[in-house]
Amino acid sequence: MKKTHIIILVLIAAAIVVLISYTGDLTTYETIASAKQKEGKFVNLIAKLDKTQPLEYDAVKNPNYLTFTAVDTLGNSIKVVYHNNKPTDMEKSERLVLKGKMQGDHFECKDILLKCPSKYKDDPKAMQQQPEMNKEVTN
Repeated sequence: MKKTHIIILVLIAAAIVVLISYTGDLTTYETIASAKQKEGKFVNLIAKLDKTQPLEYDAVKNPNYLTFTAVDTLGNSIKVVYHNNKPTDMEKSERLVLKGKMQGDHFECKDILLKCPSKYKDDPKAMQQQPEMNKEVTN
């Protein structure tokens, strides 16, 4: 074998090792029930803020402590503890993507991503006000 063939084979093997190592770090979106089964492992939860339960945050006393209750699409709920500032407009968001680990009876959150209400949904009133734009032009 030529040296170039050996170098190419080594590079291909290294690329395969790198790809395999990255697939082990991939996280999927979990429900609360499935996250409880993976206690201690990093997961992404998709949930909504339970507005019927209190949200505990005191910016003066401890600005890096937030607790709230999250509910997933199946109706399961979990207490979430977040050691950082409360995200702006958290109460207005449609969904939350919570990144962290299950720790006993609560979810220890490292990062919160907010899915805000869509500003791009079709507005039926706006569509009715401009009927000439909705008609096809035929000549």
